[in-house]
Amino acid sequence: MATSHRADSSIRQAGVRPRTALLQGLAGSLLVLAGSVGVGWIANGSPMVRNPLVIALRTEGAGVVVSTVLLVVGAMVLLRSWLRLGQRLAGWGPGALRQVVLAVVLWGAPLLAAVPIFSRDVYAYAGQGRLMAEGLNPYTTGISALSNWYMLGADPSWAENRTPYGPLFLWLAQGVVALTGAQPDLSVLLFRLLACVGVALCVVYVPRLAALLGRGGARALWLTAANPLFLISFIASAHNDALMVGLAVAGVYYAAARRPLLAIVLVTASIAVKPITLVLLPFIGLLWAGKEAGWGRRFLLWAATALISGALLFLAGLPDGLGFGWTWALTDGTPGYTGYSPSGFGGQLVELAGNAVGLDGGLAAGIFRTGLTLAGIAVAGWLVLFGDPQKVVRRLGLAFAAVVLLAPIIQPWYVLWFLPFLAVTGIRNNWQVKAVYVVVGFFVVFGAQDQVFVWNFVDLPIPAHALAYWVALAAVVYLLLVDVHTRKLLFNRPAAPREA
Repeated sequence: MATSHRADSSIRQAGVRPRTALLQGLAGSLLVLAGSVGVGWIANGSPMVRNPLVIALRTEGAGVVVSTVLLVVGAMVLLRSWLRLGQRLAGWGPGALRQVVLAVVLWGAPLLAAVPIFSRDVYAYAGQGRLMAEGLNPYTTGISALSNWYMLGADPSWAENRTPYGPLFLWLAQGVVALTGAQPDLSVLLFRLLACVGVALCVVYVPRLAALLGRGGARALWLTAANPLFLISFIASAHNDALMVGLAVAGVYYAAARRPLLAIVLVTASIAVKPITLVLLPFIGLLWAGKEAGWGRRFLLWAATALISGALLFLAGLPDGLGFGWTWALTDGTPGYTGYSPSGFGGQLVELAGNAVGLDGGLAAGIFRTGLTLAGIAVAGWLVLFGDPQKVVRRLGLAFAAVVLLAPIIQPWYVLWFLPFLAVTGIRNNWQVKAVYVVVGFFVVFGAQDQVFVWNFVDLPIPAHALAYWVALAAVVYLLLVDVHTRKLLFNRPAAPREA
């Protein structure tokens, strides 16, 4: 405690006042909580829909308008607070890590009570838990097989979809349903607590991994876990990606710390939540082999890593006869694309160009997107085989980024999959950190104006999505052009680029 007190004193003596940013972020989080009640995702079967306050906020135009503004302004205040906290702790000296952890706790706490926002996947988790409880296989059966499934609050797109999640998460979902009886609000709370386990793992192991690699743990954690996209996606949205990422970060830490068996167990558990972290296994083998390993030792330990992980996944699939049903998600991806992904946007341009010269633009776009997906896999494969043996974790982060960024579909929270591994290996205080600002800001704005729930019968002076868009746009203009502090972040050239 004495050390912590001296560290905090050194921050105050240096003229840094993180308390202001911390309190502003708390205010932003509380605004998000308030706004979520009016325009967040509430299941039709929830008792909340009969609450007089909720009814007023969701059925009256004024209530919807106020809720929309509160949600968007809160998200943008969180964004500004994150940026300002980074400015106030720019020296990243003693006591900075404590302030970042405090920010994650303070800003995340109100989101524990929020109505799900930016996504309603959490309701589909309850549906998959019900499938398990009723003896149905979520790898072959959609939640429409359940009676009264729509009252759960799940998006209709999940009706016939097989689950892409691993067996560990399905067990957890079954456990949640057993405890809650599939009551939507209680189920959301328990899934949110599971997500918070992943958040806690990131808070613990991101600084440790950064320190192990010779980087600053406070800055790495600020980039990873204090940013509003992380807090909203992993706490307010209750995505199971939080648990996947937390287990993966912990696993990579133990691999870098020369404890390979524990590392394999943790990364395999991550795969058993969402299979995408299979990308990490070859790098776990490299870390096990060591920096001076020749090709023979590398291949031997790659094989050992695959055998151990495969055996664990085999055992995980034995209960309920799940087997390796999750592998479909790796070989039969979700059709379509997102327009803001390089693959999606580039494919649209290819389609227009193809149609303009009399070719089949749709076919050309499909070939282009498939080519980018294969290119991402090829880049990841290259980074497994070649590169600086002193920078295996960096190669891991870049490989993960290539697979994600060159895929046709990029959901906003997908960038959080690889961000921790880039943060712990050094994001320079130049165009690299500016790219993080832009990506996080873009997806916070996108989610705030795209994922707003409003009943069709509510009469509004302006559509809620349009209102959210213009409020978010005004906030972005303020941050970029008016705010004397935040406008420096993108337009001023840093005096001394810093990695730690």
